[in-house]
Amino acid sequence: MSGGVSGGVRTRPWTALIWGLIGCIVAPAALAADCPGHPDALGTSRTLVVDPREHRLLGTMQYRETLPLADHEVVLTFDDGPLPRNSNRILDILASQCVKATFFEIGRMAQASPEGVRKLRDAGHTIGTHTEDHPLSMNRMSIERARQEIDEGIASVKAALGDDADTALAPFFRIPGLARADAVEDYLGAQGIQIWSADFPADDWRHVPSSRVYDLAMSRLEAKGKGILLLHDIQARTVAALPRILNELKARGYRIVHVVPATPERPATPTEPEQWRLHPAPDAIAHWPKIPNFVFADTSTLPAPSVSDFAWPGVEPIALVEPFDRTGWPAPGVPLPREAPWPRLSELPPENTAAALPAPAQSIFEMPEGLRVALHSVTPSLHHAEQAGPGGHQASKPVSADTADSRRVTRGKRRLAHGLERSRRHGTPKVAGHATTPAAAATHRGPLKRLVQIKKRNV
Repeated sequence: MSGGVSGGVRTRPWTALIWGLIGCIVAPAALAADCPGHPDALGTSRTLVVDPREHRLLGTMQYRETLPLADHEVVLTFDDGPLPRNSNRILDILASQCVKATFFEIGRMAQASPEGVRKLRDAGHTIGTHTEDHPLSMNRMSIERARQEIDEGIASVKAALGDDADTALAPFFRIPGLARADAVEDYLGAQGIQIWSADFPADDWRHVPSSRVYDLAMSRLEAKGKGILLLHDIQARTVAALPRILNELKARGYRIVHVVPATPERPATPTEPEQWRLHPAPDAIAHWPKIPNFVFADTSTLPAPSVSDFAWPGVEPIALVEPFDRTGWPAPGVPLPREAPWPRLSELPPENTAAALPAPAQSIFEMPEGLRVALHSVTPSLHHAEQAGPGGHQASKPVSADTADSRRVTRGKRRLAHGLERSRRHGTPKVAGHATTPAAAATHRGPLKRLVQIKKRNV
């Protein structure tokens, strides 16, 4: 048997506390006042009746659900008995505190000490089973072998109880070593037997001192806040630690809950599904009230405003193209107030109306006078140069646009290159096969130079 515990900050929903208080009021209880001779006893705060067929798997060490306990409620469980030397002392300690617990008995131990099983019944404790031979391999053995262990263990405990075994034995079962298996759980569930794991152990099956058993039991209980405590009534260290555990439970305000199975004469304790979680999620316990349907108590309308109430200087009101749709809200069944007589605003102009932009002024396209004169002076010269032929005269023979232009460009390039080469050798500039005198050069430079000067002045 091995187990672990997780620490952390404990959350205690206030609703769980209310459930516990209600359970303490409506359920039968054996309080300290009902414990004769022990006025300071811990006692049993309430009895919880559960239906094994509704909740088959219990204990958060392995399963999602656990017993529906309120904050600071504890269920004591003991395994592996009966062993008269230690089990009888455990019974005496529990009796001194008027505490009821649940015992999971081994079949061969019941065969060896049947009177120990009957003592549990006579003291009012709940009796479950724990297989015939306590194998620690039920998660690995065949289902046939597991069934044999379960069935023989039940038969041995019933034999020890005698004639009233069917009513004295609870349909509660704990797998040895908590070595769970799906096939084992399915078989027990088909038999209507509830499987108990635990919420925290005290490691009393280990070779530890009794002080360590006490420390683990209390620290793990404090970490969880409530739950099923796993102990062993055959261990001497448990016998030594139990009185101190019970006294500390009372000092810290914990309460003992006794669990019994439901019967036709004893129905299950009413619970909610979220109570079977150790710490329910906040959204599982927060139930917002539903808003009921309502009607308007007063359907009178307010006075309608006038158009002048919406006036704004320099702004024309804009009307909606389509009327407001009142059919989409609110929910069906809720009457709407009468429509208020709001003023009707002017309609928008048609969408296809063309917007007229202002015509540009003539002055935008006017050119400065000096620049226009210069362009007129240069343009004829440039046009004459383009139209000049090989001899410097205008061509008189028309040619096709496709062939004549290409031949003229080619010849012009060759002559220009030849003229530049001769000018470089003789020092006389020549353009397109014509000698250029200094006066002619100045004539050609004149309009261009004047154009540059005009541009500079304009800038």
